[in-house]
This record gives sequence, C-alpha cells and structure tokens, in this order.
Amino acid sequence: MRLRDKTAIITGAGSGIGRATARTFAGEGAAVGVADLDGDAAKRVASEIEASGGTAQALQVDVSDPESVTAAFAAFPGAGRSLDILINCAGINRDGFAKSLPVDDWDQVLNVNLKGTFLTCQAALRAMTDQGAGSIVNTASIAVRGNVGQANYSASKSGVIGLSRTLALEAARRGVRVNCVSPGPTKTPMAESVPEKIRDAIVARIPLRRMAEPEEIASLFLFLASDESSFLTGEHIFCDGGINIGVM
Repeated sequence: MRLRDKTAIITGAGSGIGRATARTFAGEGAAVGVADLDGDAAKRVASEIEASGGTAQALQVDVSDPESVTAAFAAFPGAGRSLDILINCAGINRDGFAKSLPVDDWDQVLNVNLKGTFLTCQAALRAMTDQGAGSIVNTASIAVRGNVGQANYSASKSGVIGLSRTLALEAARRGVRVNCVSPGPTKTPMAESVPEKIRDAIVARIPLRRMAEPEEIASLFLFLASDESSFLTGEHIFCDGGINIGVM
C-alpha cells in the first residue's frame, strides 16, 4: 500500500473528485479525514470507507472560516498522530458574465476557492513543518486559461496556482512539498448540472473525446501525495485529456 500508516485530510470529500480521492487514499492504507461543508455527505463517505475496511473520520468544515478550519484540523487526526497529507478539493462556482456579476458571487467563489485553500494549507503547514515532512496538493482548473462566464472562478483558481508555488518555496526547507493539479472536464455533480448540449460541446473539444472519471484525477493526487513524487514540488499539472496542448 502506497500510503500505509499515513494520515490525510481531503476537503470537498463529500462528493466528486474529493470523494474519489478519499476512497482511493483509504484503499492505499491512509487514515482519511473526510472534510466537507455538508456534514451528512462527509459521514456517508466515511461510512463507505469504513465498510470497505478503511479508516476514516468525517469532518464538517467551512474552509472559508478560519475558526472552522482550526477546529477540523484539531479534531483530526486522533491519538496525537501527525498529519502527512492535505488534498484541497473543496470548491464552488457562481457563473455569470463579468459586466453583471454580483459582487457577492465574486466574494463567495474567492472565499471558498482561494481563501479556503490558503486557510487549510496554513493549518496543514503548521503541523507538517514541525514534523519536517508532508505533502499538500491543491486543485486549480483548466479554467485558469480563461473561460467565458467564469471571471470569478478563473481568478480564484489562477490564484491557487500562485499560492501553491509560493508555499512550495517557503516549505521546501522544512521537508514539505506543495503541488497543484488543474483537472479538465470531469464527471462530477458540478458537471452533471451543465445542460447536455453544452456537455457534448465540451467533450468535442477534448482530444481524448471524453470527460475524466473522478478516480483518474484521484490517481494523480495519489502520485503527488506519495513518496513516489518525493523530488517534485512547486509544480502545476494539467490533467485534462489534452485540451491544454493545442487547438483541435
């Protein structure tokens, strides 16, 4: 098992990529903190993991709230065990054209996607730098290239890349690695809310001609979290079926 005796907190783990990552990590031997704003969803995923023989703890957390983040990290892991891995999957979108985008929609997206990533990284770094080891993987998006109707989302995810690179520089001397993944279109509840006609148009732009399965993104997170990537830090990796490599 690639994560035997490791502990990991995964935000946004109640569904989608976060859920797939929590299940994948538990299957590789990690004790997983299933963190999500939806406490019931977190409990369901933790129960799924335990029913499969894994170790999991549900954590209800609002990543945009410093006190909520502090409380969640204090609750996990138990018995004085260290925190080895943080995977940030929590994120929201509030789409709309920039000229008419409500300021509240801008603030909500930046608060969850960027501020939330900062707060959870900050909490993890306090634990990891003290122990001299750890791996953090943050989630950006193919939208960092720009996307109509997603000024707030694109800005927040672009910020995550800059944040990740800076944290990698700051934490490297203490043995902590920080990397970032930009998934392309993936079969998640967020994608399922998109009208079928638009989903078909999106798939047509993907060289591999399909959306990613959440487990495929989770597999990349697993590599970046594991010792197999021990000399890799400060990187931003697209996992998008080839969208980023050219124009079809």
